[in-house]
Amino acid sequence: MKYLTRQEELVLLSVFHLRENAYLVTIQNHLNKVTDKKWSLSSVYVPLSRLEKNGYLHCTVGEATEKRGGKGIKYYSISQKGAKALADLRNVYERMWKGTGELVMKEQKG
Repeated sequence: MKYLTRQEELVLLSVFHLRENAYLVTIQNHLNKVTDKKWSLSSVYVPLSRLEKNGYLHCTVGEATEKRGGKGIKYYSISQKGAKALADLRNVYERMWKGTGELVMKEQKG
C-alpha cells in the first residue's frame, strides 16, 4: 500500500465530505473550518492535482461562465482507488491507536 501524505489525506477526506460540491474553494473552506488553520489555495491545489494524477480522484469540469472568464469549475470526486486508500489508512490508524487509551487519559489529567 502506498501511503498518502497527511495533506493528501485531509484533502481527500474533504472531497468525500463535500460530495458533489467539492471544488477548490469549497475544499479550502472545509479544511480551514475543520483543521482550524488557514489553507492557501495552492496548499489545496497541489495535493488535489497529485491525487487526480495518481488516480485517487476523478475530475469533471462544469459549464463555463462569464463570471469565471469563460472557464468552468473543476469538481472532484473520490475514485474507487481513493476510497480504498482512505479505508486502508483508517485501518492502519485504528491498529496504531489500539491500546493507547491510557496515553489519552494521561494527557487529560496532565
